[in-house]
Amino acid sequence: MRRIARATRDPDRAEDHLHTAYIRLEEYRARACVANPEAFLVRTATNVAIDDSRRRYHTAEGAAHAYDLANLADDGPLQFEMLQARQRLERVRQGVARLSPRTREIFLMHRSDGLKYREIASALGITVSAVEKHVAKASLFLAEWTEGW
Repeated sequence: MRRIARATRDPDRAEDHLHTAYIRLEEYRARACVANPEAFLVRTATNVAIDDSRRRYHTAEGAAHAYDLANLADDGPLQFEMLQARQRLERVRQGVARLSPRTREIFLMHRSDGLKYREIASALGITVSAVEKHVAKASLFLAEWTEGW
């Protein structure tokens, strides 16, 4: 705790930072081996303290410059844009359903699951070229299917 208080220059919050760092250490340990847990804790607690300091600074700065909410622009999509996007998505879903089962499976493995062509080829026992052809076939069909809609 003393090392963290010294490293973060925030002795009042050192325990909080240590607690957060310990939680992150345990989460990380679930995925990988930690060679030097003490160093991990100190470095992580220091990073947490830096993030906390930045957050407090920006919060104080934001409070000092209160915004006029009436003049804020809403950058989100308009309702009709959301409706159009939902309709386009439904059209794509219908198009995907029209693909042959094998092409659909390969296309979704690539686009939805994020698998690379070689990973798909290995998983299905086919060539990378075959995967490329299925993805191209699906992409062309879906582009034509949704064009002008």
